[in-house]
Amino acid sequence: MDSHAPSTAPAAEPSALRALEPGDRDAVRAFLRQRWNSATILLDGRAIDAAALPGFLARDAGRIAALITLLDESEHCEIVTLDAVRPRAGLGTALIERAAQRARALGLRRLLTRTTNDNLDALRFYQRRGFRLYRLVPGAIDLEREADPTIALIGRHGIPLRDEISLIRELD
Repeated sequence: MDSHAPSTAPAAEPSALRALEPGDRDAVRAFLRQRWNSATILLDGRAIDAAALPGFLARDAGRIAALITLLDESEHCEIVTLDAVRPRAGLGTALIERAAQRARALGLRRLLTRTTNDNLDALRFYQRRGFRLYRLVPGAIDLEREADPTIALIGRHGIPLRDEISLIRELD
């Protein structure tokens, strides 16, 4: 059976979103390794252990169905990872809104996220959720590839993977 074929069985509803807890770290690390090939994310030359960051998750049948990890900076909260196993189910949007609530409660004024030049789906997704294009770093992925040669040369849609695009959302 094709793994991408739609299931005829009704999908189980994911559990409510909740904040990450210390007991979640091993499952988060395994999820990031499976979905992102690593729990270590490179940001501006820094290696960030995304599994150690605060964030939120939803579970489905005991497994992580969606995850957001966050890095707090002086004026903003950065989305380090955002991943929903089942796209277009509303979990990514819900995670962003929980991140925005958390950032406001911490007195932070904006949410920041980054993606690569080939990730047209992410660019569309974030802009529809109030993010604006903020910064382009030409060659950022080329530099990251020097530190991690496993980063692909060609990305989604056959687009050469080279640049990083930051998006920002002002919080009321």
